[in-house]
Amino acid sequence: MLLDAETLDLAPHARQVVEDLDDPRFKVEMPAAQLEIVTAPQTTVADAAAELAVARRTLAAAAAPDFRLAGAGAHPFAAGVGPLNTGARYEAIGAEYATVAQRQLIFGLHVHVAIPGADRALATYNALRSYLPDLAALAANAPMYEGHDSGLASVRSRVNGLLPRQGIPPAFASFEDYAEALHWCGFDDPRQWWWELRLHPLLGTIEIRVPDTQTTIADTTAVATVAHALVTRLADEPIPAAEAWRIDQNRWAACRHGVDAVMADPVTGERMPTRERLARVLGTPPPRLDGASRQREIAEERGLRGLVAALADAFTA
Repeated sequence: MLLDAETLDLAPHARQVVEDLDDPRFKVEMPAAQLEIVTAPQTTVADAAAELAVARRTLAAAAAPDFRLAGAGAHPFAAGVGPLNTGARYEAIGAEYATVAQRQLIFGLHVHVAIPGADRALATYNALRSYLPDLAALAANAPMYEGHDSGLASVRSRVNGLLPRQGIPPAFASFEDYAEALHWCGFDDPRQWWWELRLHPLLGTIEIRVPDTQTTIADTTAVATVAHALVTRLADEPIPAAEAWRIDQNRWAACRHGVDAVMADPVTGERMPTRERLARVLGTPPPRLDGASRQREIAEERGLRGLVAALADAFTA
């Protein structure tokens, strides 16, 4: 989130900051107040995290003194509608989706994992769909929205859901089926396949898009570590593809309750706390992340403006 340094509201000037930097690590995204940090492919999560830490510090220094940066799934008090960045791609999206596009003032963490072998990658993608709610719960970090407590651990997926091709993606029996789906939608650009998980043919990766942006580098590292471990485990021990509506039921539990969610196995219906589900498949307990609760504690003590200030203070910590 690009913030006005004085008001701490969203500042729709990301293009100015990116153009001044002229650095391929930093890109604009659809909202004019959003900046994207792109790390290079790395062999370990630790290496990617180290690169992210340097990039966050570089970005924060370049944006000062007029702007600050902060990480969360949504801004706690900004208006829910904001301007889009200029450019042919975003102007086309704005023309097609109108004010729905202007409501996409939400911020996500995307984790790419390369799985060698096309068939193995597809099987891993199909299996990973069942665990998107678990990753969403672990990374829930957007309880405040438009100046109020939403009552949710993360409001981000509800705002995302205003657009098509959001949430739990379809399973595919083959890459031919995937290609046919893109063809049916009339896409020249597979990046418009906006689900919370997607195969990325341009990069040769599985892209996990479900986590909220994390406030700290440490929390980002923890979420990415769990995501990579989960992909690796499912690549070695794939599970059958589950029906999307069953996974989506768990997705609501993650949105509402975060790490305190109880989820049902999409096949057997066995109910289990999210952390136990992740521990079972990973073979070790996941980290105890609870960004939503931390935000609520800070907001109660310091108000929403104090919360945004704390998010900004933690950006490079």
